[in-house]
Order: sequence, then C-alpha cells, then structure tokens
Amino acid sequence: MKLVLTLLLATVAAFAQPIAVGVKGGVPLTDFVNTVTSPSPDLDSFGAKTNRYIVGPTAELYLPGGFGVEFDALYRHLNYNVHGELVDLITSGRTTGNAWEFPLLAKYRLPLPGIKPFVDGGVSFDTLGGLKQTMTNVLPSGATTTNSSHPVELHHNTIYGVAVGGGLDVHLAFLHLLPEIRYTRWATEHFRDVNDLLHWNQNQAEFLLGITFGGTAR
Repeated sequence: MKLVLTLLLATVAAFAQPIAVGVKGGVPLTDFVNTVTSPSPDLDSFGAKTNRYIVGPTAELYLPGGFGVEFDALYRHLNYNVHGELVDLITSGRTTGNAWEFPLLAKYRLPLPGIKPFVDGGVSFDTLGGLKQTMTNVLPSGATTTNSSHPVELHHNTIYGVAVGGGLDVHLAFLHLLPEIRYTRWATEHFRDVNDLLHWNQNQAEFLLGITFGGTAR
C-alpha cells in the first residue's frame, strides 16, 4: 500500500496537468472463483465465498476535451475450501490470499452541464500475494497438517485483461463522486483445479464509487 501511494504522489508531481487523487471502493457483482459440485465421491469438492468489498487509491490525469487517464490500485481478499473423502482418508483444506487489481483506463466525459456521464476502457493487471494453503489429512493412524504458499490449484500468479465501464461524475465543491459499473474480461486464470471443479472467473463485474479531490475535468 505504501509503495502504491508513493507512486501516485510521484505521478502527481510529474505532470503539470490537473490531477485528482482519492479513494475508490465498491463491491464485486460476480464471484472471483467458480466451483462445481463433484460428480464422483472419488473427487474433491470445492467451495468458495467472495468477500463483497473492493478498496484502494485512485488517481486521474485530466486532459483537454473531456478526456482523462485513470489509474487504480484495488485490493480484494479471496478464499476457497476443499474437502475429499476416501475409504481410509479424509482431506480438507483452506486457501486464502490477497489480490491487487491495477486498471489503467482512458476516460471520456460527455460535454454536459452539471453531472457528467463518462465511459472508460483500457487494460488491467491482477497479481496475488500472501497466498496460504493449509491442508489436513486424516488417516486411521492420525492427522497431519501442511502449509504452503503455492496452492495446488494456482495457475498464474499475475494475469491481465481488458476493462470497460461507465458511470457519472458528480462535482460537489472541492470533490468528485464517481459511481461506476465496470466489467473486466481476464485473458487467463489465477486458479484452476485439474478436474475443472474450481476455476477463476474470467468475466468479472464490479460496482465502484470513487471519491477524488483536486483538479477539474475540462
């Protein structure tokens, strides 16, 4: 987080154009991880729960003609569970981690008085950190627990995609309120189970609300 804030401040200092900085938060409208019930008792069963929050810093460089360039650093937390049973073995595990999403978007505001609708689009990168997978195997002879920072289902630690969105810019005195719906199509997946019972959702949608200070769209 400190590194991200330092980069944002450096960006502000590097450009003479009006720049707004602030915070952006919201909720995912789709799940991060999709799971399927195992069709066979010999296969593991997965379960996942999406934490319904996204938050992080945001900065926008205002350009002439209603255009702008936005950069966000959005934090999310993820987790999923696995459970399997054989004749003499019970396996259970939990995986947790942090995901940082970095969208870089071109933005255009419609030249209307008052509240300004906008559209944006660009590229987005998502990288994982703090991964931890805890697995417990129970045999008639006893139980063993192992921890790993590289989950078995991990496919790619960093992924990229294309993001598009639209919303409103509400200018109130010295701040901007920016509600937005954003859709991201990821080119590949963070996680995928070998039996295809768990995989990263490549189509994700979010509702976001930005609050920024400084600068004025031109």
